[in-house]
Amino acid sequence: MTSDSSMVLFAAKGGGSAIIEAQLDIIGVAYERRYLAWDELHGADGELARINPMREVPTLVLPDGSILTESAAITIWLGAKYPESGLVPSTATTEYVPFLRTLIWLVASVYPTFSYGDHPERWLGDMPEAKALRTATDEKRKAMWQQLEARLDPAPWAMGERLTAIDLYLTIMSHWRPRRDWFRDNCPKIYAIAKRLDDMPALAPMWARNL
Repeated sequence: MTSDSSMVLFAAKGGGSAIIEAQLDIIGVAYERRYLAWDELHGADGELARINPMREVPTLVLPDGSILTESAAITIWLGAKYPESGLVPSTATTEYVPFLRTLIWLVASVYPTFSYGDHPERWLGDMPEAKALRTATDEKRKAMWQQLEARLDPAPWAMGERLTAIDLYLTIMSHWRPRRDWFRDNCPKIYAIAKRLDDMPALAPMWARNL
């Protein structure tokens, strides 16, 4: 499916796949983007469904044809493949453990609040509790962001002096509920990181594609 020198990223504009786009753009590696409309992700047919039955993005097809899914797994793979990027700290550094902890926390704790809260009707149908689930997950997410904010000491980045993939997660996720104005007023450290990356030239094409 791919050439020996490129990868294929299945993505949906404005979603979590933008985090992987940003990493690939910063690394400067050749890759092809194949954007899907959100309603296509739920279809049983199509190329993505054939290679990833979960029909989730990001899905990355590696140069040898292997399929890699889950943004944290892709992030760790890219860090091992392109260590010079610094997007994943070396295991020999003091930043590695907090990086790994935060990465898994983002995908295992914060992400599920969107999985359940964005479309509560998938879990509860038209039950009155569906609206309550949306509200509860939104409030839980705010509390988790504030917990992260309390333990961050960015100088100037989340893990210290060097930009890592965590900063890309925070920047892109800050565009999702409760959105940027809330971060500005309640999580100024995360907001400051996001504002720095808003103006990073290497990310300008990604922002143009996804916002």
